[in-house]
Amino acid sequence: MESRRGFIKGAALTAAALQVGTLGNVFAKSNTNSSAKKGKMKLSFIPYTLELAHVFTLSTSSRTTTPDVLTRIEFGDYVGYGEASMPPYLGESIESVCAFLSKVDLSQFNDPMEMEKILDYIDHISPLDKAAKASVDIALHDLVGKMIGQPWWKIWGYDQEKMPNTSYTIGIDKPEVVRQKTKEAAPYKILKVKLGRDTDKELIETIRSVTDKPICVDVNQGWTDRNFAVEMSHWLAEKGVVFIEQGMPKERIDDNAYLTEHSPIPTFADEAFQRLPDLIKCHGVYNGINIKLMKSTGLREGHRMLELARALDMKVMIGCMTETSCGISAAAQLAPMVDYADLDGNLLIKNDAYSGMKIVDGKVTLNDKPGIGIVPTGSLRFK
Repeated sequence: MESRRGFIKGAALTAAALQVGTLGNVFAKSNTNSSAKKGKMKLSFIPYTLELAHVFTLSTSSRTTTPDVLTRIEFGDYVGYGEASMPPYLGESIESVCAFLSKVDLSQFNDPMEMEKILDYIDHISPLDKAAKASVDIALHDLVGKMIGQPWWKIWGYDQEKMPNTSYTIGIDKPEVVRQKTKEAAPYKILKVKLGRDTDKELIETIRSVTDKPICVDVNQGWTDRNFAVEMSHWLAEKGVVFIEQGMPKERIDDNAYLTEHSPIPTFADEAFQRLPDLIKCHGVYNGINIKLMKSTGLREGHRMLELARALDMKVMIGCMTETSCGISAAAQLAPMVDYADLDGNLLIKNDAYSGMKIVDGKVTLNDKPGIGIVPTGSLRFK
């Protein structure tokens, strides 16, 4: 714990520095004369229910759908798309997201490229509503990228050749269903397995009866005894598990630090890590963080998180909720700079509204389309 406290002052200074001019030289790469653009920005949105291909079971709940709100920002001839996905633990709903978005007035801004000013305004509308804020952030990034004429991974100067493989998620289920899901995941090179119930070992053994691929596990705070958690970490390491995500309840800081100290494999914060200030709290408690745009309020803060985590020598995973290819393609813009990717949320649904990034031979693969690299796949009627 001493090492953790020792970093707080320096890390806080780093965070403060990252808050200033994060996009500093981004637009120097653009030949777009934004002052020549005319018109006002218009935000519109529609509720959208994501239909899951399989029942999705975690340590604490099961569901067959996820509520979602799709957004669109128009400016002249340009259109940017975003979304807010709301799994239960975020505490948001279609009603709360629509209520938040109804308060947003983008017509007061004349230039979409004033992203810091616009997103500061969005962030100060309310203290929470993270997914709602992310839906505006993603749409604005998509819009501005299209104005610049480049995808964000190129604007940030990332190397597409460094894209990681993505994991494919297998929820808690009966052994015969788990075996079937594992077989369906044949194209993927790493599996993400949900744990946190009394069937954890049975679940891993079932998967191991089908494949010897690397596994990462997401416990979703399901372990409550730290000695048991440490014993499980050693057993999982022997079974070819490469890391543990959120092993214990997020409020039990000392227990999570104990697990990290005694585990032979890395630990990652998920529920314990949502916005940028949480990164300082997680340093020294976990080995790494899981960045998800829906809890970080979007790409602006997600990018800051990535830079600060790297400065603190922490491991980074880019993750997702159940989302369309809109949110997944936005998150994928950060993927060249992470250690692990868990970007399969669009693969778990039956009614994707967009086409964007692809998984090719298990690897996250970006395209050269400007913005976040997506196109709608059907007729969406925004209001």
